Amino acid sequence: MTTTAQTAGPALTWLIFSLMTVVFWGIYGVFLHLGVMAFEPRSDPMARYKAFLIIGIAYFITAVLAPLLILVMHGTSWQFLANGRGISWSLLAGIVGAAGAFCVLLAFGAKGTPTVVMSIIFAGAPIVNAAAVLSIHPPAGGWSGFSWQFVLGILLAATGGCLVTLYRPT
Repeated sequence: MTTTAQTAGPALTWLIFSLMTVVFWGIYGVFLHLGVMAFEPRSDPMARYKAFLIIGIAYFITAVLAPLLILVMHGTSWQFLANGRGISWSLLAGIVGAAGAFCVLLAFGAKGTPTVVMSIIFAGAPIVNAAAVLSIHPPAGGWSGFSWQFVLGILLAATGGCLVTLYRPT
C-alpha cells in the first residue's frame, strides 16, 4: 500500500510532511489547554505539571519507543551512539522543544488563551528560526543578500501574529 507522500514523489514529500506538522502543531495548543483544564487548575495548583507529565509520557511513547522499535526491526547499527556531536545536538533539540512545551503551559497558567499564545508562538517561531539559520549560514553579501520578499515575509509574520492577538474573537 502506498502513502500519499510516496505517490506525490520526492519533490512534494517534504511539503506534505510540513503541512502535516502544521496541522499537528496547530491543534497542539488547543489540546494542551483542554488537557490542563480537565485537571482543573482552579482547584489544583499542580494541574499544569500533571498535564506536562502526561505529555512527557506521550513524547516517550512517540519519540522513544516508536523509533526504537523501527530501528530494531530494521536491524540498525548502534554505532551512532558513539556520535557525541549528533547526540549532543539532538539532546539539545529535545530540551529546547520540551522547554517550549512547558512555556506554553506557563503562558496558559498566566492567563494566556490558546488563540493568543499559539498565534504569538507560530508567528514568532519562523522569525526566530530565520534569525538562527541566518546566524549559522549568513547569506553571501550580508544584509544585501536578503531579498525584499524575505524581509516582507518576516514583517508579515510579525504583523499577522500581532493582528490575530489584538483582534481575536471574544
